[in-house]
Amino acid sequence: MAPSEEELRDLAAQLGECITARGSKLASAESCSGGWLAKIITDIPGSSAWFTASVVSYSNDAKQSLLGVSAETLSEYGAVSGETVLEMTEGLFSHTDADVAVSISGIAGPEGGSESKPVGLVWLSWGKRGKAVFANPFHFDGGREDVRRQSVKQALENLLDLLAC
Repeated sequence: MAPSEEELRDLAAQLGECITARGSKLASAESCSGGWLAKIITDIPGSSAWFTASVVSYSNDAKQSLLGVSAETLSEYGAVSGETVLEMTEGLFSHTDADVAVSISGIAGPEGGSESKPVGLVWLSWGKRGKAVFANPFHFDGGREDVRRQSVKQALENLLDLLAC
């Protein structure tokens, strides 16, 4: 079930308190979620103190030019892959002052899916600068908006878990 806007905002507020308490900054890179994560975060008053940047890299060209994702990675694994979201996250660390970063790329539908990459497949990557960066696939049900909302919720939850909040 897709989370409500209020649930997403509550998670973002909790994340903001956690990041602020650590004196850290967050950056995000989004594809299928189209900036929804950044929108939820910037709905929180004072988020400018802890949210440094967001890149909506919807096209492969944007992933390459804005985040440094290699053409070889995109050609071999595709935009919706662990390899790509890892490079997106590393690109955030290269291009921002963020201490913590998260990236999202998936197939929200209703078209665009395949047998190997069905609609609802979303890859997330998250991590801390200079530490391990993680990438995992998630499979979300529902329509386009449901998949996008669940992607944002999962990204927020992954960050909260990473920071032990």
